[in-house]
Parts: sequence; structure tokens; C-alpha cells
Amino acid sequence: MPYALRARRAVRETVSGLPREFWWLWTSTLVNRLGAFVATFMALYLTLDRGYSATYAGLVAALHGLGGVVSSLGGGVMTDRLGRRPTLLIAQSSTAASVALLGFVRDPVAIAGVAFLVGMASNASRPAVQAMMADIVRPEDRIRAFSLNYWAINLGFAVSSMAAGFIAEVSYRAGFLIEAGMTMLCAVLVFLRLPESKPTATVAEAAAPRDDSVSLRTVLRDGPFMSVVGLSFLVALIFQQGAVGLPVAMGEAGFTPAEYGMAIAVNGVLIVVLQIPVTRFIQHRDPRRLLVVSSVLAGYGFALTAFAGSLGVIALTVCVWTLAEIVNAPTQTSLVVRLSPVHGRGRYQGMYTMSWSVAALVAPLLSGFVIDRFGAEWLWGLCALVGTVAGVGYAVLMRRVSEEGEKKETDKDQDQEETRTADGVLGVADGVSGESRSSGTL
Repeated sequence: MPYALRARRAVRETVSGLPREFWWLWTSTLVNRLGAFVATFMALYLTLDRGYSATYAGLVAALHGLGGVVSSLGGGVMTDRLGRRPTLLIAQSSTAASVALLGFVRDPVAIAGVAFLVGMASNASRPAVQAMMADIVRPEDRIRAFSLNYWAINLGFAVSSMAAGFIAEVSYRAGFLIEAGMTMLCAVLVFLRLPESKPTATVAEAAAPRDDSVSLRTVLRDGPFMSVVGLSFLVALIFQQGAVGLPVAMGEAGFTPAEYGMAIAVNGVLIVVLQIPVTRFIQHRDPRRLLVVSSVLAGYGFALTAFAGSLGVIALTVCVWTLAEIVNAPTQTSLVVRLSPVHGRGRYQGMYTMSWSVAALVAPLLSGFVIDRFGAEWLWGLCALVGTVAGVGYAVLMRRVSEEGEKKETDKDQDQEETRTADGVLGVADGVSGESRSSGTL
């Protein structure tokens, strides 16, 4: 079969069978990421255009991340209580308004406060997006759907990152306004094209207190799920080093910012090129093995940076941990959906999102401390250790989840067998009673 025909068939099989609502949600995600300029040039805007110190820029970035931590849980609760569609509309409209405001405020306290609001608003939509995707996509297609969504995120980010530099040369404020406009366009798409996907409650569930059925306490007491949250935090700490530890270490080793940009660009290019074919390869494979291998590969991919003395070798290490990222992201998201109750998906997705938000706060502090105190080689060795711990943790966790799933299936089969037996006995009894009544009548 010619290569072009095989490629066309592979693409068709990858995108076919997914509902129309998914593609509108996917389009909204792509548009949102295409306009994500602020995160790219915020530090340059504050230091070069506004003349603030690097310390102040770091404080604003930290407040932006803190807002994301707070809204992860808040967005999850809103997703379950208000619904997916209202949460998306509120989050995206608030993001558009706060980003536009950020382009006009000048007082340093006001900038910090609005940056916190931007972090809250922009992160509040993530639990709703993931919960809606789990609602509208069949279980067997979820890994494929999450991979396509992750692909859209990275494609949009790659384009917006390149465009941000050109826009910043003309006007930083234009970047803020463009992002605000494209985010509002996402809200319009949600309003016009996406119906509410929140599962409807049964009669028994409707009669019960709704807010107490799945609360944040329920999430915190869910041992297997909180184990996933903890392991995802460890994996996120590793992947964050591409944005925090790697540029610092390359700078200390004498590499220029342009060379770091070339190295990290490999990450985005590989995700855009390989996400779809890798998804086809992994979608029917054992998730436990995928999570273990991707965690270890991420840790040791960054560890190889300790032996990289040239830009080419660093780019090769980026290839290693990017492959781990491509495998880990959709598999882990699918596992979160698997462990989440239908009517608590928002809260569960919010808790999962928070693990990445907290990692984004902790990673810069951790990497800076380790590099300053012990050297970059210790940071890369620590990545290998964390990756190994995460891999072992996933192996133990997934074995436990599989055993519990098999037990539930066994109990379900036994219940069905008992029901069938009881129905048979009742059927025989009804038959005997019918015969008796017939005999009496005759």
C-alpha cells in the first residue's frame, strides 16, 4: 500500500467515530491556545516594556500560578453543580475580561492582582473541558480523544509562541487584546454549538441530597484516585523542568537563550508530528505499562541532560522526555476519568488539575534551590529518582485498580447469576400457582 494512502487511512481512523460535539470542543481548545500570548511574553512585558525587576516579574508569575491552584478545585465544583456549559461560559468570559484589563493597568499592585484573577479564570475551564469530553466520548475512544485534544493544545501553543514575538515588537497591548478576543470567541462557540453534557440523575439520585453525594471530602477519601493525583504531581515536577530547570542549567553552561529556544522547540514540533501516530500505537495497550514506562522515560530523559555537552545532544534528550509526555498525558487523563464517578467528574478533574498547578509553583523553587546549592547534575539525578518512584507507584496502583475492577466484575456476575436464579425460581412458583389456580377453576 503506498505511503500516502496508508497515511490518509491512519488519519481517517484516528479522527473517525468521534461525536460532533467533541470537534466543537476541540475547535474551542485550539482557538483558545492559538490566542495564548500573555503567558509567553508576560515576563518580557513586565521587565522590558514596563521596566519592573525580574523579582517582581517572578512574583506576578507566582500569583498567576496561585490563581490556577485556587480555581482548579473551584472550577471542579462549579462543573458538577452548575454544569459543564455554564462553567465554560463563565470561565472564558472572565478570562477575556481580565486579560483585556491586564493590558491597561499600570499600578504594580493592580497588575499583580489582575494577574491572579487571570490565573483563576483561565484555569477554571480545564475541569469542565475534561469532564465534558468524558461525557460525550465513548470509553473506548477516550484515549484517542484526549490525545487529539492534547495535540490541539500544543499546536495552538506552538503557533501562538511564534506569533507572540512578532506581536510584542508592534505592541504588547495588542497581544492582550488579541488573546481576550480569541478567548471570547471560544465562549461564543460554546454558547452556540455545545449543549450541556452533564449526566442526568436517576429518580433515586434526584431524591437524595445532590451536593453531598460527591463532595470534595469524597474525593480526598478516595485512596486510589488521590494516589493518581500524587503520582501525577511527581510526573508534573519532572516535565516542568523543561521550562524552569533546563533554561537555567543551559545558561550556566554557556548556551544562549536562542539555543535554548531551539532545543525546547523540538518538544512542540515532536508533539504536533507524533501525537496522532503514537496514539494509534498506544490506544489498545496496557495502561499500566504505558504509565510506568512513560514515568521512567521522563525521569531518565531529563537525567541524560547531565551528559549533554552540545546543543544537538540536548535536543536528543528533549526527544526522549517528549516521547514520554506524548504517552503519559492522554493515558493518565483517561485513568482519571476511569476512577471518577459520573456525577463527580468535575470535582475529580479539578483535583487532578490542581496537581499540575501545584507542580508549576513548586518546580521553580525546587529547581532553583537544587541548582544553586548542589549543581545542575543533582537536579537531573533527582529527576531520575522521581521518575523511578512514580513508575513503581503506578505499577503498584494499577495492579490494585485492576484487582478491584476484577472483583467488581466478579461480584456483578454473581449478582446477575443470583438474579437469574431468583427469577427462575419465581417463574417456577408462578407456573405452579397458575396450574393450581387453573386446576381449582376446572
